Amino acid sequence: MDEGTKSVIVFFLLFVFSGKPAEGQSLLDVCSTCHANATCDDKSDGSGKVCNCKYGFVGNGRTFCQDKDECQIGSSKICGQHTTCHNTFGSYYCTCLAGYSPSNNMAVFIPNDGTHCQDIDECGITGQCGEGAQCRNLEGSFDCSCQVGYKIHNGVEPFNPLRDKASCKVVICGPLALLEDTVLVSVTGTTYSSVATFICDEGFVWRRGDNSSVCGAEGLWSKPDMVCEAKCGPAPFLANSEVVWHNRSVVIHRCVAGYHSWRGSNVSVCGSSGEWQKATLRCIEIKPPINHLLIFNESCLQWKAEKYEEDTEVYKVTYTGSRDYQRSFYDKRKRFLSSKADQLKLCLGLLPVTNYSITITATSAKFTASVTTNTSLPVPPGPVVYYREFDTPLPTLSLRRSPNTLDLISLYQVFVLPVEGFMMFNCSSPAIAPPLSTLKSPAEYITAQFEVHRVGTEMNLTIGDGLLYGGFYNAPLESGKNYYIILRAVSQWKSVSAAILWLKSND
Repeated sequence: MDEGTKSVIVFFLLFVFSGKPAEGQSLLDVCSTCHANATCDDKSDGSGKVCNCKYGFVGNGRTFCQDKDECQIGSSKICGQHTTCHNTFGSYYCTCLAGYSPSNNMAVFIPNDGTHCQDIDECGITGQCGEGAQCRNLEGSFDCSCQVGYKIHNGVEPFNPLRDKASCKVVICGPLALLEDTVLVSVTGTTYSSVATFICDEGFVWRRGDNSSVCGAEGLWSKPDMVCEAKCGPAPFLANSEVVWHNRSVVIHRCVAGYHSWRGSNVSVCGSSGEWQKATLRCIEIKPPINHLLIFNESCLQWKAEKYEEDTEVYKVTYTGSRDYQRSFYDKRKRFLSSKADQLKLCLGLLPVTNYSITITATSAKFTASVTTNTSLPVPPGPVVYYREFDTPLPTLSLRRSPNTLDLISLYQVFVLPVEGFMMFNCSSPAIAPPLSTLKSPAEYITAQFEVHRVGTEMNLTIGDGLLYGGFYNAPLESGKNYYIILRAVSQWKSVSAAILWLKSND
């Protein structure tokens, strides 16, 4: 293609796009090709027409013009602070967030005129927080708290009545408690800051202190400190007692814990002279009905009877004995004693070498006291014998002993002692001597020995009958000699307990 042809083609294209028809063709109407949401405008250089999308739309102006979402860049950028952006078809508008209002007082706005959102002072609305509450404005909001004299109900402080169910209720102190020895004369109400006024009751004098009570913010009445004294003065004092009730003229006393009333009146009365007629009540210390229980002489009891009246008391005494060395032993007895006395003594005849547990019960007072004791080993009593003299070589002796099976005596020994001038018998000589058979010592000798459990309560023995008793030979007495017969008791511990001259034999 030559240069001339190229020039013709370029010219033709330029002519076509310039909107000018070629020679022999009609002129193209550009405005008829604009999109419905576009406008046909003159070009700035005056060279023809052009299609432009309307405000709020974007596109080529001819084939398409679509809505432009102005809000997508963010509410604060397009509408300003504290706003919400609302896109519309081909446009948009702005609203203020809750708690804010537009500066032009219009519900909706486009900020091209300088309109902006400003904080709403909700506290400017009367009664916004309700009765008894005070409002505090916040940026974009507000909160409430209760005034003095009101307290929160159904919630906590601070609260927002648009969001919470809380409210403020007036403080009510309720009824007044009566003060001792006073009379209520006036009260302005029962809510916060109400005032009640008291005076002293009849028969009493206001000595000092405040006589008013005020309902406080916490819902409690303040306590007046007024002091009203009876004309007779303070309640009279009784030793070991306390006041259980009193008014302007009467005081009732009672004994304090641990003390018992002992006759007399328990009422003090304020007399017309202005002096107390004092109660005659006596309060004495409560002590156990059986007091200071002790044992004397090993088997006797002594105690003090604490009684409020001079009544007869019946005492039941039970005592039980046991022995560590004699497992089979058991001694249980009881005694009864009836007495009005304050100091009592009772001897029980306890057995020796025995552990005793003793209880005393005051039957009417239903009180029991206990004591224990251990009896000692006494010298066992000797058997009952009667001294006699015989003129026979075969005297018969009789012995009688107590039937008490708890006797500590182990055995009896019978000694024969020739009567020869000045004589001495050693009762404490060894208790266990070797038995003699048919031999006899030149001086005293054991002629018989008996174990206690074989003796019984009575025993007869004929001296010199030639028999063996306990391994000892009862040798015949020599004719023409005089003898003393001695009975010796030996305890279970093999010690000599007693030696008794039984008889004298004169042959």
